[in-house]
Amino acid sequence: MENFLIKECSLEDIEKIKYISEKTFYETFSNENTKEDMENYLKENFSYGQIESEMKNNGSRFYIVKNNEEVVAYMKLNFDKAQTEIGHNNTLEVQRIYVLQEYKSKHIGKMLMKKATEIGENNNLNYIWLGVWEQNINAIKFYEKQGFEKFDTHIFKLGEDEQTDNLMKLIL
Repeated sequence: MENFLIKECSLEDIEKIKYISEKTFYETFSNENTKEDMENYLKENFSYGQIESEMKNNGSRFYIVKNNEEVVAYMKLNFDKAQTEIGHNNTLEVQRIYVLQEYKSKHIGKMLMKKATEIGENNNLNYIWLGVWEQNINAIKFYEKQGFEKFDTHIFKLGEDEQTDNLMKLIL
């Protein structure tokens, strides 16, 4: 039986964050990108050192989702200067929601977005925003169902490939 619990991460969770990051990013984007670009991105962005640095940043928070004792998903939130784009004052960025493939139909993303919304409301923020690859149609539809609307785009570089992300926000 599934028993999902969201809890804030500690440095003890680095191994689990690294595993989920690499596995879900590869599963989601490997068919659309070169093997070399994928390997380099995973190595640069999901190394122990990089994840530890992100977790120690006071402007970021990580939340894991456990099913009994198994970690099946996580979310990374950024406040203030930790956000990946400037100009979003008094807002919250959802930088990552990564859910293991076998748990994608279990409404975990919805649970995590509810948590992000609660955090935003409790901190009297103006809106929540995120970037999502324009070709990730399932994710875009998911965010639209959560009330997000596209407000801009930006370029996301994966190796030498420049990809367009839709920037979406939810007014609180």
